[in-house]
Amino acid sequence: MDEKDKYSIRPAGRHILTIGRDLIQDKYAAIVELVKNAYDADSPDVQITFRVPEDRKSITIVIEDHGHGMSRDTVINKWMVPSTDDKLKRKTSPNKRTMQGRKGVGRYAASILGNDLTLETVTPKGEKTEVYAEWSNFENADYLDNVEILVKTTTSDQPSGTILTITGDLSHLSEWDKQIDKLEFELKKLNSPISFELPEVLDDDSFSIVLNFDGFWKIQGDNISKKIEPYPIIDLYDYKISGSIEHYGKGTLTYTNQKAQNTIEETIPFDLTVPTGCGTLYFDIRVYDRDKEAIEQLIKRGLTDEKGNYVGNLQARNLLNEYNGIGVYRNGFRIRPLGDPDFDWLKLNKRRVQNPSIRIGSDQVIGYVLIQSEELSNLREKSARDGLRENQAYTNLKDISAKVIGELENRRFAYRKKEGLSRKTLKIETKLEKLFEFDTLKNGVRSKLNKSGVDENITDDIINSIAKKEEESNRIVEDIRQTVAIYQGQATLGKIVNVILHEGRKPLNFFKNSIPNFNFWAHEFKTKQEPKILDTIFPIVTGMGHNADIFVKLFGRLDPLAAAKRGPKKNFVLLEHITSSFKVFENEFRMHNITHNIDCPKDLMFCGWYQDIYIIMTNLIDNSIYWMVEKQSTDKKIEIIVSNNGNKLAYIDYRDSGPGIANYLIETEVIFEPEFTTKNVGSGLGLPIAGEAASRNGLELKAYKSDSGAYFRLEPIEED
Repeated sequence: MDEKDKYSIRPAGRHILTIGRDLIQDKYAAIVELVKNAYDADSPDVQITFRVPEDRKSITIVIEDHGHGMSRDTVINKWMVPSTDDKLKRKTSPNKRTMQGRKGVGRYAASILGNDLTLETVTPKGEKTEVYAEWSNFENADYLDNVEILVKTTTSDQPSGTILTITGDLSHLSEWDKQIDKLEFELKKLNSPISFELPEVLDDDSFSIVLNFDGFWKIQGDNISKKIEPYPIIDLYDYKISGSIEHYGKGTLTYTNQKAQNTIEETIPFDLTVPTGCGTLYFDIRVYDRDKEAIEQLIKRGLTDEKGNYVGNLQARNLLNEYNGIGVYRNGFRIRPLGDPDFDWLKLNKRRVQNPSIRIGSDQVIGYVLIQSEELSNLREKSARDGLRENQAYTNLKDISAKVIGELENRRFAYRKKEGLSRKTLKIETKLEKLFEFDTLKNGVRSKLNKSGVDENITDDIINSIAKKEEESNRIVEDIRQTVAIYQGQATLGKIVNVILHEGRKPLNFFKNSIPNFNFWAHEFKTKQEPKILDTIFPIVTGMGHNADIFVKLFGRLDPLAAAKRGPKKNFVLLEHITSSFKVFENEFRMHNITHNIDCPKDLMFCGWYQDIYIIMTNLIDNSIYWMVEKQSTDKKIEIIVSNNGNKLAYIDYRDSGPGIANYLIETEVIFEPEFTTKNVGSGLGLPIAGEAASRNGLELKAYKSDSGAYFRLEPIEED
């Protein structure tokens, strides 16, 4: 190639302004970038000063640190070079702080804050370098290399550090005049307040942020200084879950309940069974109930304003409204906008709409997720500093965070249910029973009539009339109960629709492919009358018969769940229908290497609805398969032992080799509450439906503690 045909790409002068003004999303982000630079300089603090003169026509922002400063060579060859990879290569500062700036563009954020910038930096050896940049020069220059910047270096006895002085006109002042409270809020959330609770995670050296105002508040001579500290609400939570999950997928969480008195922290082993795919994670999630009594308790626990005065109910709610959110932090600094109140990156509010009795909303939580470096986690910040890139690591982070929050939500729901703090959810059978309970009414009416001196015969007639109405109503209740039973059977059928689709797909494909062949050869035989054609037709017909039989058996196994009508209770062989319910899952058992064993007397009879046995067993088996596969149990098996007392059922024990059920779920019996589920995606109806099916047949379904796997017992309800 001829030399005259070679050209270099020359950035336009305004390229620097594009980096600063277009990539940095707002003034708060610009300040944050400059604060991070102070941290990278090993400064113990950063002073941010807003200075306004008497005429109030301009503003000066000074950002000062007391770090190691920069030499003239560093200023010219690194600070003045856009998108330098210096920090990316070094990774740590001289004092071993993990570098916050990695893109090499943060310093140009100053262009969004004012009209010009003055840099003064001093090294520990006393070398002072000064730089002045006027942003209009970049705006007007055709090419970046046309802009000349004066760099002056002298000797100084000043302590080491860097001072950035940014001046802006009236337009810049007017913007801050309205948004300074927002900046203070952003800075409060910039540093993770839990850094002291996890000293093994973060650098042990402290870094403080101080916000100063000189003349800013229109009060001449005002010199206000505020050290940025987290709101006191952070320690006044109702519930908390915290801990770490290592990159290989295992970890330990700790659950704390501050609403309950004399409780101890619960240690929760956590196992994803696979690597996280986003490095080691550290969690601290704090949840606040928002009902009236909870807000009052929050205040009593010590919620005060910055002056130390106790806040009112409205102030407490507003504080939760403003400060909520789950932030993501790297090396102690938040990655905006994750953690902003209006940025619900975990879709908590969507989850809550689907199940409000269990799930928490974003306005109830203040949380922190600490992540590792980009190299270790693959969680990469966007160039515009507006969150994390939408890659697989970010998807994993969201999924794991949701699982951690789920552990808290389940325990919170169980506690609130036990204490009567959540809305009442009666089971359908219980509601029906209470709907037409007339005994209290009859006793009350009889008592009042007797006291009024009404003749006993008249009283009996009135009570008999009530009794007839009760009898009629109970017939209606029974009809409703049977209708509900049908719906529950169909709901159970819907839960295992994947079984139907999977087992029915193979024979369906056979018919789809074979019928055209059959039609072709049938036409050939009809036309040619050649006997050898029958040799081709017979295997096709045989295959049709075989696959039709598969359909018949499949629908036969599912028929009890799809019944559109129920008759009265009948005696039936228990083993037969327990065995039939297992046959529904034959393909699932083969696919996942699950074995099962049923130990039941062959001739033991039971009086009830056999459809309900299907409902109970199908829901239990479906749960077992889910959890044994989800947690990758090594020896997957289900065992049923049926014990009899003579010719009567004593109990049915159901066990599996899955991860088991947490003790708190068994003790509070919340697993039988409608809508409660510990699955990532689940309706929370399986066990409640099974429990009600048992109740219709005079049985009670209970969960028991077990050292290995889930353990349920189904036994007759003792009559009073």
